[in-house]
Amino acid sequence: MEKMVFYAIPFALAAVAIVLGLGLWNMLREGSPSRSQTLMRWRIILQAIAIVLVMTAIYFMSD
Repeated sequence: MEKMVFYAIPFALAAVAIVLGLGLWNMLREGSPSRSQTLMRWRIILQAIAIVLVMTAIYFMSD
């Protein structure tokens, strides 16, 4: 379980970065505002998942 959490953290952080980049790209090229909102909502969800994974890794390291 521990290794799975440690390997999942980089993927979660990469997902956050990709969604953030897509949202910024859409905003800069003056794309659909609703698409930017959707991407930013997904960013928040992915950030929450990343935080939970990091906190879980810290918990496992403290044992």
